[in-house]
Amino acid sequence: MPQTLLLRLPEPGSDETEWLALDEMNAPTLTRQRGSLSLAAAVFRSGRLLVLAPAAQVLLSEPELPPGTGAKIARAVPFALEEQLTEDIDQLVFAIGKRRESGGTPVAVVAKSVIEGWLSELRAAGLEPNAIYTDISLIPENPGQTVLWLENARVAVRRPGSLPFVVELSPIKEALIVAGVIADPLAAADAESAAKVPENALLYVTREDWAAHEAEIKALVDEFASLKVQLLPDGPLPWLARNLSDGDAVNLLQGDYARGTDYGARWRQWRTAAVLAVALLLVHLGAQALQIRQAKKDGAALDTQISDLFNSAAPGEPMRDARRQLQARLDRLRHSGAGPEYFLRTLSALVDATSATPKSNIESMSFHEQTLDLRLTAPDLGSVSQVAQVIGKQGFSADIQSSTPVSNGVEAHMQIHPPK
Repeated sequence: MPQTLLLRLPEPGSDETEWLALDEMNAPTLTRQRGSLSLAAAVFRSGRLLVLAPAAQVLLSEPELPPGTGAKIARAVPFALEEQLTEDIDQLVFAIGKRRESGGTPVAVVAKSVIEGWLSELRAAGLEPNAIYTDISLIPENPGQTVLWLENARVAVRRPGSLPFVVELSPIKEALIVAGVIADPLAAADAESAAKVPENALLYVTREDWAAHEAEIKALVDEFASLKVQLLPDGPLPWLARNLSDGDAVNLLQGDYARGTDYGARWRQWRTAAVLAVALLLVHLGAQALQIRQAKKDGAALDTQISDLFNSAAPGEPMRDARRQLQARLDRLRHSGAGPEYFLRTLSALVDATSATPKSNIESMSFHEQTLDLRLTAPDLGSVSQVAQVIGKQGFSADIQSSTPVSNGVEAHMQIHPPK
């Protein structure tokens, strides 16, 4: 599975960097490694490369920009930051983040020469970054506490609801005073300084820096409302990696430096959803196929039932369109003299006659021109005559046309006529 590599650029004047491989949840898969960029390239075969750049060379700001997107916002940014800039805006790269709920929009500014230098070093080692963030932009925000990150001779600060910034000054006390985290004892007479409320702070520091500055940090505890120290035994990279997905870090690779669409990363991002969609489609198609198969089976069974019923109602007549043929028969009955009432009376008389004669059965019948033509079976000829007599007592005329011996008795051809 292609991995994500989180890599810190070397500090100015240093050739050594550090990196960390992450899984899809941005959790470390290995311990951090150190070495040259070439070594990192040899370890990193494929996947997504995220680079952390030194914050000292990047300006982070959060101006309130006018409504709009795209080119309109890009044109407004240099004017919103002109008081903070000392270089020609044509020599700067302005990277814009997502507008925050507070109304401000995170913006990162870096010189073109600086970002081109970073890209040149990375590409010379065979590395092509997907994104470049300032390292301090991944410091997690902590509601109700000021987050401090001490590393070597710099202190990074992030207050709730604000962008982080860094102060490179020694000793640590001086850096915290400049950052406005603790009160300046030399300005105690100043009303604003005297009103400085001690802050609740959470300090992140590596074991090495804690060993080097432990006494200095403990001496500052009284300057805070509370100060908690959190050691980073594996260095800052695993800690910073946690904020890759949820943070508001601004990618410096925008505009002319934006990397083309990484379709491999897009596919990895949507791969699970795509597989589930395909599986759902296959299940749906399978269910539809089963329904169609069952419908064909039911249709065949229905056709058989229709054929059987048609043969019973119209024996000897070939079936072409059962509905039309049966409708035509009914129409003929409707227009054949006495109409349905006479047909029903004739049937009633026939039913009474067969009921009164045990073991007599009607095999087939047809009604045409007021005459009911039928074939029936009975145990003997006497039973057939009894059927004719019962029908005659109800006012109809029952004529036995013929009789034929069969295995179970006699089969007779009889016609029933209306009363004269």
